[in-house]
Amino acid sequence: MCGIIGYIGPKPVVPVLLDGLKRLEYRGYDSAGVAVVRDGVIAVRRSAGKLSRLADAIAADPLDGEYGVGHTRWATHGRPTEENAHPHRDCTGRIVVVHNGIIENYLELKVELQGLGHRFVTETDTEIVAHLVEQELKAAGADGGGLEGATRRALARMRGMFALVILSSAEPRKIVAARKGPPLVVGIGDGEYFVASDIPAILAHTRDVVFLADDEMAVLTSSGVTFSTFAGARIDRRTERVLWDPIQAEKAGFKHFMQKEIFEQPQAVRETVLGRVSLDTGRVFLEEMTLSDADLAAVEQVTIIACGTSWHAGLVGKYLIEGLAHVPVEVDYGSEYRYRAPIVGSRTLAVVITQSGETADTLAALREAKAQGARSLAICNVVGSMATRESDGTVYTHAGPEIGVASTKAFTSQLVALHLLALHLARVRGAIAPEQSRAEIEGLLLLPTLVDQALHLSALVDEIARRFYNRSDFLFLGRGINYPIALEGALKLKEVSYIHAEGYPAGEMKHGPIALIDERMPVVAIAPRDHVFEKMLGNIQEVKARGGSVIALTTGRDDLVERLLDTEHDSIIALPEVPPRLSPVVAVIPLQLLAYHVAVRRGCDVDQPRNLAKSVTVE
Repeated sequence: MCGIIGYIGPKPVVPVLLDGLKRLEYRGYDSAGVAVVRDGVIAVRRSAGKLSRLADAIAADPLDGEYGVGHTRWATHGRPTEENAHPHRDCTGRIVVVHNGIIENYLELKVELQGLGHRFVTETDTEIVAHLVEQELKAAGADGGGLEGATRRALARMRGMFALVILSSAEPRKIVAARKGPPLVVGIGDGEYFVASDIPAILAHTRDVVFLADDEMAVLTSSGVTFSTFAGARIDRRTERVLWDPIQAEKAGFKHFMQKEIFEQPQAVRETVLGRVSLDTGRVFLEEMTLSDADLAAVEQVTIIACGTSWHAGLVGKYLIEGLAHVPVEVDYGSEYRYRAPIVGSRTLAVVITQSGETADTLAALREAKAQGARSLAICNVVGSMATRESDGTVYTHAGPEIGVASTKAFTSQLVALHLLALHLARVRGAIAPEQSRAEIEGLLLLPTLVDQALHLSALVDEIARRFYNRSDFLFLGRGINYPIALEGALKLKEVSYIHAEGYPAGEMKHGPIALIDERMPVVAIAPRDHVFEKMLGNIQEVKARGGSVIALTTGRDDLVERLLDTEHDSIIALPEVPPRLSPVVAVIPLQLLAYHVAVRRGCDVDQPRNLAKSVTVE
């Protein structure tokens, strides 16, 4: 979604804003702009397209200020043009607003404001906010609490989900920020203060941050930051220390963030496991888990709620939790959950999976489950995010910052976190013996090495990508616990290469998708040596009988697979041997690499795919 940065401090403001926006590029955007204030005068520069065009516009027509705001826009209302780019101003030109989210009743407010003489120049819902704040300032006069008071009254009029950052040249060196839905983080530096959509925008300047909660405001001035509710009640907020090294948010010699993050997966998996398991006792220790063993032992149903890649992780989690803890599991899309009258009770554990902890649909589903009495747990990568604050417990993934829009290391870390959760549930419920638990833990501890071995397949996968990058369709097949990996492989290819791809349970191929198979249709078959291996061999034979090309992922150099394929049309990716429950973590690695290499060969922007955003913070 949209990226926001605001700054008050002694540094030159424009470089701080541009650098912050650059670090938010991964969120996806179609236009950008900045507004700065000097001597009571606001100067604005905006442009459609990439951030480099805004930098060029500023170089051609320089500006400087004492404080300011910046924005990268992902269009919701109005086309991606310079006119619709943020920041937006009111009629007087003295109020500036940047915004992430949607004002649902903007048309109603626009008609009202037009009746009061306001003139609008854009197609956006954001411009409404600037005019509404202007109107509230005008109506209340000197006793209305200034910009802060006018913003509160404007917030009371608006419906929707939004993160807003507002300044007025009439109130020097003050920035007002408000959150209702999309994330905002305040940075506390040495005599300088920041507000941003996400941590990477400010990490080069400070690691001390405060995450705004819903219906909270922050007012930044040269002397500090105050926090309050929308209703005006002052609140004390404790700063949190971000442990990420700023270098982690850079490419570190890799060509793309996606490539870097694929190769960071051994470390991410290791960090998610270490300190949480005991080989001696076979126990799992989840320190952020505030739910007691008695709470978990009483669970009769688990509902996993997620979106996109995290939903695929949830499907794997179903196999893990049912197989180890013997608890029935449902997996729901966050965007659908609250619209189907879900059956929830006090013995339901609602597990939300979200990399950012700010996914709007997932948060809404979490609130619905809690309202119906469910206990709740978040699997999340961002400390202090909304999902972690609203859940009864948290299992943090330790993937570090993920900048590429297409999730890679966050996904594998989620799989590991789900495995840990499944083991913990199994132990507290008495569903697993210590010996079996120790065997599962041994596999988890070996997993980083196996992932590293899978990464050595990159050159082979690149050669496969060279053969197939110009195809228009792919089919991905898997069975059992690797069926979700077929879905994930197809999603990755779609996201970054724009090739149409479908993931299917292999047993369903004969129920429709087989009609698509011809000599132009590559079929990726995930066929490790497991209990459904022979079934997968049958699916591979069916593809070959219809002239399709097969890319087979199997365990080692399998003779049975090799006899079915020919070197001219088909390819084999030999996976390291891995325990069946851990095979998804290893099998997904070459599929991520395939998507990456295909996209690079097609000239696609793998870190910022078109139309996509890193964190979907509006419905």
